[in-house]
Amino acid sequence: MISPIDLTTIVHTPNDGYLNRIVATVNDHEVHISVMTSPYEWHLHPDSDETFIVTEGTLVIELEDGSIDVHAGQLLTVPAGVRHRTRPMGARSVNLTVERQHATTVFCDDPRA
Repeated sequence: MISPIDLTTIVHTPNDGYLNRIVATVNDHEVHISVMTSPYEWHLHPDSDETFIVTEGTLVIELEDGSIDVHAGQLLTVPAGVRHRTRPMGARSVNLTVERQHATTVFCDDPRA
C-alpha cells in the first residue's frame, strides 16, 4: 500500500549533530532528509550531483572558492566531483537531499587549509 512518510516525526528525532535518513527512492535516485546542528565533513561525490532543498533554517554549503547560504525555500545543486562541506547557520538546519542511489562519498581534506 502507498502511504505518506511523516517527515515531521523524523526531524524531531534526537540526534548527535547530524541525522541523515533515506526517506524515498525515485527511479535511480534517493531522497534523504537531513537535520544538522553541527558541520559535516569535507567530501565529494565523483558519480553524482547532489541537490539540497532547505526546508528549515539556513544551510551553508562551503566550496573551495567560498560559501553559499541556502535559505528555507531555496534549492542548490552541487555538481559531481565538487568538494564541499555543509553546516547549519545558527542552531539547526533541515533539508532534503537528492543524489544518485549508491552514490560514492569520498571524504577529503579542507581544500582551503
